[in-house]
Amino acid sequence: MAKSFKDWWASVPEDLKKKVKGNDDWNSYKPLLNEINYVFMAFNTSGKHSMMPSHDDLSSWIKNGEIDVVRMMKK
Repeated sequence: MAKSFKDWWASVPEDLKKKVKGNDDWNSYKPLLNEINYVFMAFNTSGKHSMMPSHDDLSSWIKNGEIDVVRMMKK
């Protein structure tokens, strides 16, 4: 079974969370894949490969709607 986004996000260091979220309100909107990719790159470049989610985890977050690939604004 894949790890939930919330479980994985809880393991991300607080300073990195602040950089990723910026002014984006995750209470109103779901996290974007691009924002999550920033964390992946930070882990990859710092050698923290074990902290990265698996392909199955990422796929389930998208399929289950835990994160958004794009954000469509209503007109």
